[in-house]
Amino acid sequence: MKYLACMLLMVAGQALAHPLDDVLARWDRDEHRDLRSVLVLRDGAIVAERYYNGETADTLHDIRSAGKSITALLAGAAADRGKLNAQDRIGQLWPAAQGTALAGVTLDQALTMRSGLAAFDEDPASPGNEDKMDEVADPVAFALAVPAETTPGTRYRYNSLTAYITGITVEQAAGADLEAFARAALFEPLGIQRWKWLRDAAHHPKGQGNLFLRTRDLAKIGQMVLERGMYQGRRVISASWLDAALAPRVRISDVDPYADHYGYFWYQKTHRIGGRDIVVHFASGNGGNKIHVIPALKSVVIITSSAYGKGYGQRRSAGILAAILEGIQ
Repeated sequence: MKYLACMLLMVAGQALAHPLDDVLARWDRDEHRDLRSVLVLRDGAIVAERYYNGETADTLHDIRSAGKSITALLAGAAADRGKLNAQDRIGQLWPAAQGTALAGVTLDQALTMRSGLAAFDEDPASPGNEDKMDEVADPVAFALAVPAETTPGTRYRYNSLTAYITGITVEQAAGADLEAFARAALFEPLGIQRWKWLRDAAHHPKGQGNLFLRTRDLAKIGQMVLERGMYQGRRVISASWLDAALAPRVRISDVDPYADHYGYFWYQKTHRIGGRDIVVHFASGNGGNKIHVIPALKSVVIITSSAYGKGYGQRRSAGILAAILEGIQ
């Protein structure tokens, strides 16, 4: 059944609904009309899929900061090609960063949001705040000018600047535009043919997010991550990079109610379901956009939502995941 586009049970010529179909139908009546899709893979096959509020299987959807997790996969693809190493300093990989606060920051520290830069998206006054970066005419110069605030590697501070810098660093190391590199190293091997990636004022793809993908293509990415870098028998990303990316590298439960640990732009949370602990790795974007990877259940759960800037978006996605975990046992 693996890799089938859809799993259907047939009795007397009638398709039987999967039990999760009823679970997903609960959100047909959600008071907020901005949930877009939910898709569940089990053993590589779609076992439940539902679209809401005008979304379709062909809609390209902005996953916002879940795109950071894609940037981390591209860093892995560059590492697999010998272009960089997680312990390389950004100043080594990006010559323009030499002599700046970025120079001594390792890629590992950037990928775990521990760059030490004065950048914090929850503080509008922070010198490296995302909104400030979005407003400038030269975001590259802006990134290079952000000062250090703490010693690299000592403190987790979530910010989009670090992911933007990581994207440019991958471009520099790979010698290619980030989107072109993504096409060759990730999208084409996964059979992803349609996407849109917004660019900044300097014409760099936004390594921090604003990548538009179809729900089923997000599921392909999740399945590849679940299989430690393999997809349909083909190696896409090395298992060693995926293991490092998903490892619980930084505890963040004291600052993030939805996660226990952070890896390379990927989150981890342990859920207590039916008397057992279920570890979920996930990419997360503003509004409740998620790529959930659940090794113990051999499952992937995709949620897309347009509740951008709305707190209920994350709460709703957490509720959907919890219902699916209960129903998939």
